[in-house]
Amino acid sequence: MSPKNFWRLPLALLLLSFCQFAPAQSTASKSAAELRGSVTPERAWWDVLHYDLTVEVFPNLRSLKGKTKIAFRVLSPGSVLQLDLQKPLQVTEVLMGSTRLSLRRKGHVYWITFPKQLETGADVEITAAFEGTPTPSRNPPWSGGLSWKKDKQGAHFIATTCQGIGASIWWPNKDHGYDEPDKGMDIHVTVPMNLVAVSNGRLLKTEMDKDRKTKTFHWQVKNPINNYGVNLNIGDYVHFSEKYRGDFGTLDMDYWVLKRDEAKARKHFVEAPRVIEAFEYWFGKYPFYEDSYKLVQVPYLGMEHQSSVTYGNGFRNGYRGRDLSRTGVGLKFDFIIVHESAHEWFGNNISMRDAADMWIHEAFACYAESLFVEYFFTRKEAQDYIIGIRGNIMNDRPIIGTYGRNESGSGDMYYKGANMLHTLRQVIDNDIVWRRIIIGFNKEFWHKTVTTQEFESHMGKMAGLDLCFQGRVFFGCWAWMMNQIGAR
Repeated sequence: MSPKNFWRLPLALLLLSFCQFAPAQSTASKSAAELRGSVTPERAWWDVLHYDLTVEVFPNLRSLKGKTKIAFRVLSPGSVLQLDLQKPLQVTEVLMGSTRLSLRRKGHVYWITFPKQLETGADVEITAAFEGTPTPSRNPPWSGGLSWKKDKQGAHFIATTCQGIGASIWWPNKDHGYDEPDKGMDIHVTVPMNLVAVSNGRLLKTEMDKDRKTKTFHWQVKNPINNYGVNLNIGDYVHFSEKYRGDFGTLDMDYWVLKRDEAKARKHFVEAPRVIEAFEYWFGKYPFYEDSYKLVQVPYLGMEHQSSVTYGNGFRNGYRGRDLSRTGVGLKFDFIIVHESAHEWFGNNISMRDAADMWIHEAFACYAESLFVEYFFTRKEAQDYIIGIRGNIMNDRPIIGTYGRNESGSGDMYYKGANMLHTLRQVIDNDIVWRRIIIGFNKEFWHKTVTTQEFESHMGKMAGLDLCFQGRVFFGCWAWMMNQIGAR
C-alpha cells in the first residue's frame, strides 16, 4: 500500500523493534483481534490448497452474493474449522458435498463443525455461501471495504481494498497471512452487462446471460496468493496489452483503464516495462509469469494486488504530483507504478507470515523506489532520494507490530525501513554482494511466507556478518536506541 503523505516530520534514522508473542490461551476466550491475527487450533490443522470464489455484484444495491469453494488438506485430525467473514456480510450455509455442516458465529468468525473427525492426509472441499452488504471503504486504500464510485460519465466504478482489515471483509476465507492457497485461485465475477470485472491472474473466459443482462468474468491465478492481494475492480474498462521480452522470457503485460483515459494510459504506462526491467535486475525474475502482469485503473490511489496492480495516480509522476523526498528526484517517475509493482517481489512473492512483519513488504518497496532511480538515472540521485525521504519519519513507535493480533507497526516501516536497508548496503560496502543478497532472498523464499527472524538469518548468512551486538540482534539493538531517542 502506498504511504500516507507525512510532511515536515522530524529527521530520524533506522531500524526495527521487536515484540513478544502473546501467551497461548483457549480459542473460546480469545479476543476478536486474536481470533483474526493468530493461528488458532481451528486454523492450524488444515492447509488451504485452492480457493474458487464466485461472486455476483449488485452495484445499485451495493451488495454481494456468492460462494467460496475451499479445497484443503488435513494436516492433523480435526473436526472444527475456523472460517472468517466480517459483518455485516453473513455465511448462509456451508456444504461438504451434499452434507450441510453446522456453524456457529462469534463476531467475524464462524466455527464450522464436521459430522466426524477428519483424518490426517485427507483432501476435503467445502463450499461456503455468503451474501449481504459489505463494509464500504471510507478512505481507500488505507481503509478496507468496497469503494462504490462512479466515473465522470456516470458509469459504476467499483473496487475492493483490504490490506490490514483482511480479505474476509468481502469474501469468506481463512483470513491469515501464514496460509496461502498452494494451487492458486479461480475467481468468477458477475456484473451488469455494461460493465467489466477485472481480477487477479489471467482472464480465461467471459460468459453473457442475455436474460439476466449480466456478464461473468472467469479469472485464474496459478500461483499461491496472499488473501489481501485478491481484488475486484469493476468499471467501463477497455483493454490493451504488450509483451515484455527480457532475460527471463516473455511476460504478458495487460492494461485495463476507463475508456476516456485510454490515450493517456497508452502514453503513460510505458513506465511499466521499465519497472520490470529494473526490478528483474535488482530482485530477480518476475514472480508471476504464469499469471501475467496487469495495471488496472481504480478510483483510489493504488495498491499491490498480486498480478493485478491497481493504479489511480492520475497519469502523472510523483506521488499525486508531489515529490516525497523534496529533492526533485521523486518527480522523475510515477510513484504508484514503481512502488506498487515492487510489491510483486516483496509482499506478493515474499509475504509476511504475521501482520506484525509487514515492514518486510513496505521497507523493500519503499527502498525499491531509489533502486529504480539508480538503475535508470544516477546513483547520486538515488542517494538523494533515499536520504530525502528521511524527513517523513515520525519515530513514533516500533516498526514491528504485535504478533498474533493482526497489528502492524508504525508507518515508519516505509521511510525508516528503506533507510535501514540503505544503511545495511553501506555497511556491507560491496554492491555485488548486496545485489546477490536481495536476489537470493527472492530465490530462498520464492512464493513463501516469512518472518523477521528469517530475514535476519538470510541477511547475516549472505553478507557474512554477525548481526548481533552485545547480545542483541543488530536490527533490534539499533532500533531500540532510535525509538528511545525519538520518544524524547
